[in-house]
Amino acid sequence: MAPLIGLIVSYLAGGIPAAYVAGRVFRGIDLRHHGSGNLGATNVYRVMGWKIATLVMAFDVAKGALPVYVLAPWASNVYTSYWALAYGVAAIAGHVRSPYLGWKSGGKGVATAAGVFLALAPLPTLIAVGVWAVVLAISGYVSLASLAAATTLPIAVGVIDGVRTPVFAVSVIVGLFVFWTHRGNIRRLRRGQEHRFGKRKAAA
Repeated sequence: MAPLIGLIVSYLAGGIPAAYVAGRVFRGIDLRHHGSGNLGATNVYRVMGWKIATLVMAFDVAKGALPVYVLAPWASNVYTSYWALAYGVAAIAGHVRSPYLGWKSGGKGVATAAGVFLALAPLPTLIAVGVWAVVLAISGYVSLASLAAATTLPIAVGVIDGVRTPVFAVSVIVGLFVFWTHRGNIRRLRRGQEHRFGKRKAAA
């Protein structure tokens, strides 16, 4: 497979809006008009429950990991590791700006980014996921947990793999991107208006 084709495939795979599809298939609703309006697993949980949310999260993680695992080795050249990074970034970009939704927001990219880095840097990612779980358990805020994980990941990558690696550079960029996609959540956290995890809202 030509590397550029892999890039396109990664973007299209990342763009599959699992939360939107789940809302349509299981409840006949458009999740963009329910709950927080975000097409992520947290909003799926609030509107449709943990079982469907778990499926959506697993799919979002997989569509980040699989392009790195499956497509990058097909690049078959000395730049394979760089193509792996590019495919991961393309999958995240597809999730955030889904071509199937008119290039509008498909989510904030945290689960897909987790899948990408599970493939690229498993141990640092597991550390970041552990921080995410601890912060969520203590605070009850998914957004705060995601921001903590986005901060932890590049630190863990730098300590374990080194700061002069392409993976570290991309982890910093993705971490900053997560902060950017959560700018609304940050404002609500500062105002004390952010929703806590576990409070479900029934779909109308």
